Amino acid sequence: MARTAPALAFAGVPRVNLMPPVEIERRRRASLARGWVWGVLAAVVAAVLIIMGAFALKLLADQQLAAQQAQTNLLTSELAGLSDVSGALATEQELQSFRSDAMGGDFAWSPIVASIRSALPPDVTLVGFDVVSGGVPQTADPATEIGLTGTLTLESPTPIDLPATVRGIRGLAGVSSVDGRSLSTGQQTVGSYVYELDIAFDQSIYSGQFATQEGGE
Repeated sequence: MARTAPALAFAGVPRVNLMPPVEIERRRRASLARGWVWGVLAAVVAAVLIIMGAFALKLLADQQLAAQQAQTNLLTSELAGLSDVSGALATEQELQSFRSDAMGGDFAWSPIVASIRSALPPDVTLVGFDVVSGGVPQTADPATEIGLTGTLTLESPTPIDLPATVRGIRGLAGVSSVDGRSLSTGQQTVGSYVYELDIAFDQSIYSGQFATQEGGE
C-alpha cells in the first residue's frame, strides 16, 4: 500500500533588507532636512501673513483717523461760523441782565395812589407824598422785602379818626406798615388839618415784567 507525501506550503518570497546602513542614515538625514526646510518656509509664510495683516489694519486705522480728522475740521469750521451767533446770544443775555437790574423794581403809580385814596375817609384828600422805591428782589417772597417807603400827606377840613384811617390803609394789598407821623394846623391853614403818615409797601406791588426768569430769560 503506497503512502502519500505531505505537500509543502509556501507563504511567499522571503524579504531581506539589503540596503546598507550608510544609505539608510543618509535618507533619514535627508528627510529630516526636508522637514526643517518646510518648517522654516511655513514660519516665513506665517510671518509674512502677520506683517501683511498688521499693515492692512494700520492702513484701515489711518483711513478712519483721516476721516475723523476731516469731520473734526468740518465741525470746527461750522462752530467758527456760529461764533457770531454765540456773541449775539451773550450780548442778549447781558442786556437782559442789565434790564433786570435796572427795571426789576418796576411798578405802576396810578393803582397805588388810587388804592390809598380808596381807603381814606370822606373829605380827606391825598395832597402829597415823598417816597422812594425799593431795590431789586433778592428773595422769592415779595412780602419779605420793601418795595416802596416814604411819607403821605393828607389834608382834611375837620379832624379825622387817625387810628381808623391808619387801619384802613394798613388793610390795603401790599401795605406792610403805616404809622401816623404828625398833625399840623395853624393860622395860615385855618380850617385845614394836615396829617403825615409813614408808609411802606412790600415788593408785591412790582410788576415783575422785567424780573430775571429761570433759564436766563
